[in-house]
Amino acid sequence: MSTPKLADLPPERGVWLEIDLGAQALTIREGDTCRETFAISSGANGIGQHEGSGQTPMGWHYVRAAIGNGLPAGSVFRGRRPTGEVFSPELARAHPARDWILTRILWLCGLEHGVNRGGDVDSQRRYIYLHGTPFDQPMGTPASHGCIRLRDEALLAVFEAAPAGTPVWLHD
Repeated sequence: MSTPKLADLPPERGVWLEIDLGAQALTIREGDTCRETFAISSGANGIGQHEGSGQTPMGWHYVRAAIGNGLPAGSVFRGRRPTGEVFSPELARAHPARDWILTRILWLCGLEHGVNRGGDVDSQRRYIYLHGTPFDQPMGTPASHGCIRLRDEALLAVFEAAPAGTPVWLHD
């Protein structure tokens, strides 16, 4: 994938997210300035676009929807809706097989037809999110089912900086 050019970014928004899958890092950028960088965990199955692969897609995306504003940290989501639960070790023991989606969801939509939009490579239809994860899950190493996992503190900062419409570039 080629490096993005600032001219490619929408002129009305200087804030964008860079997700470096090789470095397992998310950077909030404003133009060419780095505001903050956080450790992430991407797909355990590696990088890839195809539905059912469990891989993390690459390319240009945007935040389609920002879900969970105002909910407490650790709020549990199923089907993009809060369950009313807040994550705890007791809840984890009661549901050991759950893939926990916590705190907030930033739902991504691909911008590149045939790469991450449309057909069997559509990131939005694959439900690719940035979301919170339990405190005991690893950061800095691929371990998700294709989404980008972040710690609550990091996710809350990203959620605040990246409302719906924010450009997101995933690369290796």
